[in-house]
Amino acid sequence: MSYLGLISPFCRLSVAGGAVCSIRTITTNPSPLFFKATSVLLGEPLKKKKKLDPMIVRQREEKRKRRLEKLIKRMEKGALQYKPIEECEVPMKLIDEKDERMRHLPPISDETTDERELLKKAWSLYKLRQHYRLMRMVDRVLGSHQKALDELKMESEELYLEAIQVDLNLVPYSSRGPVSTPPIKNYPSPDGEYQDISKTWG
Repeated sequence: MSYLGLISPFCRLSVAGGAVCSIRTITTNPSPLFFKATSVLLGEPLKKKKKLDPMIVRQREEKRKRRLEKLIKRMEKGALQYKPIEECEVPMKLIDEKDERMRHLPPISDETTDERELLKKAWSLYKLRQHYRLMRMVDRVLGSHQKALDELKMESEELYLEAIQVDLNLVPYSSRGPVSTPPIKNYPSPDGEYQDISKTWG
């Protein structure tokens, strides 16, 4: 009995194998197969929902609510904290040495207090008079300048127009004078590679 003789009764019935399909179908194709079944889908019947005690459901909801309230309080508390600035923080060493560094000055006498107040008043009066003298000098110079321009205008209109023109040679003004510290010749600059060690805050 040949191989072809064995499979001939079953040549029109076949179960398709291979990749798993998302849709289960049965087709009637006249040639060469009459019936074709897809592979079994990966599925299972739905689990039956368990009925929970209302007290347990309520306890879970309250627990979830308390957890959210605690998280909100923690976030609000953290929002009031500012990022620390290292330059403004006092080192612990200085805090420990506060009593040693504290100056214990003797109390100021009434005579010294009165003398300081009189000195402040005298200095304020001196600066006020100095300011008045400066303002009077500026007014006198501006008045003399305006009087000279008026006299020039009465003498010659052309000379007056030339006098009030802006001197363009004074616009690109540059000056160079002594500096507080003279430069040192062949001085090796200490500036090297810059490394940013500042902390980052997320």
